[in-house]
This record gives sequence, C-alpha cells and structure tokens, in this order.
Amino acid sequence: MSESVVAKTGVAVRLKVLRRGAQVLGAAVLGQWSLYGVLRCPFVVPYVSCQNCPVITCHGRVLPMYWGFWLALPASVILFGRAFCGWACPGGLAVALLGKVAPLGRTYGSKFARLAGGGKYLALAGCLYVFYAMGQPRADVPIRVGAFFQAAALTFEHAGLLWIVRSAIVLGFLALGLVLAGAWCRFACPTGGALELVKGASLFKVFKTSACNGCGKCTKVCEMATRPEEANCTNCGDCLDSCPVEAIGFGRKPKEGPGKTA
Repeated sequence: MSESVVAKTGVAVRLKVLRRGAQVLGAAVLGQWSLYGVLRCPFVVPYVSCQNCPVITCHGRVLPMYWGFWLALPASVILFGRAFCGWACPGGLAVALLGKVAPLGRTYGSKFARLAGGGKYLALAGCLYVFYAMGQPRADVPIRVGAFFQAAALTFEHAGLLWIVRSAIVLGFLALGLVLAGAWCRFACPTGGALELVKGASLFKVFKTSACNGCGKCTKVCEMATRPEEANCTNCGDCLDSCPVEAIGFGRKPKEGPGKTA
C-alpha cells in the first residue's frame, strides 16, 4: 500500500470520527426542533415561522439562536456545499441509522435513483408554493398536554388535511428508509433539494479528478450511494480512501488540462 493511500486512509478515518461527533452535536442542538417541526409545528412548512408559533415549548420558539441557523446554513453552503446534510442535520443522522438495517441497501437501480431524485425538488417547490402563494397557513391547533407524544397525537387529531398530508409524506419516507436506505434525504427532503441546487458554488468539496474510471467503489461506502460532486454528494468524506486509482480528493479542486473530465 502506497504512502499516499495510507495517508488518505488515516484522513478518512479521522473525518468519519469527526463527522459522527458533529452529527451527534447537531442532534443535541437541533434534535428537539426537528421533532417539533414534524410532529407539533402548527404550520404546513415547519421551521420558518417560529416567531409566530404558539408552541412555546419548542426550541425554535423560545431560543432566538435558530434565527442564526438560517444565517449559518447559507454560509456553510458557500464553504462546503451540501455538507449540512451529512455533518449536522439530525434527520440525516436518523436516516443514516435507519439505513443500516435496510434490506435493499443504498443501490437499487441508477435509473430509479435518478428519477426519484427529482422528488426533493418537487418537495421544495411545494414548500415555496405553500409559503408564498398560500401565505403559510396554520393548519392545526397544537393542544398542549404533559407528555410530548400525547401532545403530538392530539396535534394529528385536530390538524387540517394539508398538514396531515405533509406529515404523512415525511413520516412515510422516513419509514421507507427502513427498506430503501436514505430515501428521505435522497428523494424527498426540500432542504436537501435547495442545497443541491446551489452546492456547485462551494469553495471546498470532496472531488473526483479525471483519473476516475467509474468503477463505483466510492458509491458502495457512501451513505447517499453517489460519487463525489454528483447528485446527493454531501461532502461526507467517507469515500476518500475507497478509490483504487486515487482519483478522490478534498479541498479546492485543482484545475485540470483541457479535455480532461472526471
């Protein structure tokens, strides 16, 4: 094994440990907000109307820090593309853990994956329509009782149809992740769709060079079953030591000569 391969293996291991730690920290900071957004937020599009929300026990309602989240997220995109999905999103961590037991794994047909990948853009368009065209309707009465899940059950009982449909889609795709790994993040997450559209402008990334021979070994270790820079790449770094021709790197992508494409 060459010294460069050994070095990349060491970097990949350290990155993976660092990423898992960052995901746990993200779950600790944003986890309650995520749960409330899906199960208790009275608005059809969660996470963006916290200042008007009557659910005073939600972190997004009581802590102004979540306004800072919407400033930090664009900054992270400029620096590291869609890294939020693979490094800090509580949903991303939950989806990755559910995918560990998915019997069909991550690779279930490239044509299907490409077609289904458009779902996250449809979800993004739907959120924008509900927020701007429909005026972000408040679609349920979030009755407060002692326990969180009892309150969540009452939320579903008193919610309007649009809220029920939204929640059923989210929970359905999360459940689908027990069979098709990564289904929510790859095919249905509107935030992931928004980040996917703009991640190409990022300064630093996991990239592939023209030495790539398309062997696909990187897709086998990737939780999103993709190659560097391609659709659904979250700059996780898990693939850094997987390439037999050392065509994967991290940082600023070097310029290659004309006619050379990865």
